[in-house]
Amino acid sequence: MKTLTKLFVHFFPLLIVSVFFTACSSSKDVGRVNEKKSEVKILTREAQNRALELFISGAGKEAKGDYAGAILDYQEALEIDPNAGIFYSLGKSYFALNRLSPALQNAKQAVELDSNNIDYLFLLHDVYAASQQNDNAISVLEKIIQLDANNISAIFRLAQLYEINRPTKAIELYNKILNIVGSDWTVLVKLSELYERVGDSANAIKSIEELTKLDPTNLDLQKILIEFYINSDNSQKAIDKIVEMLNFYPNNLELRELKAHLHISKNDWIAAAKEYNIILEEANITLETKIRIGASYFAASFNDTTLLPTVKKLFQTIDNDTTDWQVKLYLGAIAVREKNDSIAEDYFNKSIALAPFNIEGWIRLGGLYYENMQYAETIKLLSKAVENFPDDFAVNLILGLSYTQTSDYINAKIYLKKSIELNPNDISALSAYSYSLSQLEEHEQAIIYINKALAIDPDNINLIGTLAMIYNSKKNFVKSDSLYSKALTLDSANATINNNFSYSLAERRVRLDEALLMAEIAIAAEPENSSFLDTIGWVHFQLGNFEKAKMYIEKAVEFGGDRSVILDHLGDVYYMLGKKEKAISTWQKAFDLDKNNETIKNKIEKGTL
Repeated sequence: MKTLTKLFVHFFPLLIVSVFFTACSSSKDVGRVNEKKSEVKILTREAQNRALELFISGAGKEAKGDYAGAILDYQEALEIDPNAGIFYSLGKSYFALNRLSPALQNAKQAVELDSNNIDYLFLLHDVYAASQQNDNAISVLEKIIQLDANNISAIFRLAQLYEINRPTKAIELYNKILNIVGSDWTVLVKLSELYERVGDSANAIKSIEELTKLDPTNLDLQKILIEFYINSDNSQKAIDKIVEMLNFYPNNLELRELKAHLHISKNDWIAAAKEYNIILEEANITLETKIRIGASYFAASFNDTTLLPTVKKLFQTIDNDTTDWQVKLYLGAIAVREKNDSIAEDYFNKSIALAPFNIEGWIRLGGLYYENMQYAETIKLLSKAVENFPDDFAVNLILGLSYTQTSDYINAKIYLKKSIELNPNDISALSAYSYSLSQLEEHEQAIIYINKALAIDPDNINLIGTLAMIYNSKKNFVKSDSLYSKALTLDSANATINNNFSYSLAERRVRLDEALLMAEIAIAAEPENSSFLDTIGWVHFQLGNFEKAKMYIEKAVEFGGDRSVILDHLGDVYYMLGKKEKAISTWQKAFDLDKNNETIKNKIEKGTL
């Protein structure tokens, strides 16, 4: 290792000299052929040596991460010899400091002097991409591919850019990579995701099947393939794959459970019973395993409610042979879902009596309800738990989060505040508490707590977005715009940030072209999100595209139901399309949902915007 290090130290300056003189030569060649360029500068040997010395010094500083020092050296070198290589290095250092404007200027200059240098073009692409100038970034990548048709890096990056708005084109490019390099794990994963997104399940399955060839004993991957088979209504292929995997993992209970579930989906109860018998007749099957089997079906029943009676019978059978508190807890949870509150209460009390100091099961079930968006059931379950475990952090947190999901911010505030008292440094608790405070218009307190969270995790996009939303509510748009921009620098494709920033701009009727681009990114990620549909519709309204606004906002109502803000927007659209009576009736619906909205009330009374 020491020998290699010494070799690198001696070789590194020679490499820089080589790059420098190549760049000088390139600069002079361009100067001769481009009539728009200034006359080529003839350098003395002393000037050449000084420029080289500055370039080497800048490169050394750049290698150590001293980009500011490198910039000063490169700038001085450029004053002596303005060549493409130095412009490129200067642009690279600016880019490392996230100073996108000068980075772009120098990258452009390098490419202008040497338009066929792929390194220069890649830098230009990177700056465009970071600046969210996707069209320009795409153009640069297309230029690279013209120069090098098989440049995998350029093709891959271009495919990534196309993923958002042109998934079919992205698929074409990823397939091109496979034709060049053969099966590749990363590309196949991308393809399977894109095929699933565009609804091409057949090709999604083919991609995953190729992945399984690369790693045939990867159980998690095989399970994904099985799920695709199930979702494409090919249960027989799913069963065949399970049988194949059982040859590798004969004692895998999850596979047998899934096989039984598939038989049930085909109404083949006899075959399903055989699988259950294999599982339960295992000599080493413990109570914990039985409970886990029941729990897995309990979880599955959220997606297939017809399984709930089977789950209930299973736990009742287990309950006949045990007095375990967990079984009582699950039976209580099942009763909650059946809306038998008195029976649920009885089971919960028995569970607590059997294990008065055990909270894990309550948290596990509460988390399961929450993850499956059963927020009312979560509240019922954990309201009982918090009576007996008032100082448990997880119980208070999940309960508070559930109240936020039901827009009950008053109760959310109580339990989230308690969770912060129990764990002052938990990001989820701080974020949710500050959000609840903002919804209650306690903005100053909300800012205090969100800043506490950001002190722990300064690049957390969700936290930055929440703070931006709070400042937007306070009409501090300079601050909110700055925060939204920072969040998009960290993740330019974040759907929620793009949507919220777009809506803020639309409400103010500023930078509407940018707002439309951001709304399109959001809606491409979640095409049935009613809030995102309303946002893009509202941007089109502000742009005067009333028919498009109508299409999107009507979809927002279709997918999200009647909400005052969206109906108010739709009423405005109808009015601008000359449908006055329909506008007034729609405004009335909006007002009925928000009786304190004076703006809507005035529109109804006046019959006009």
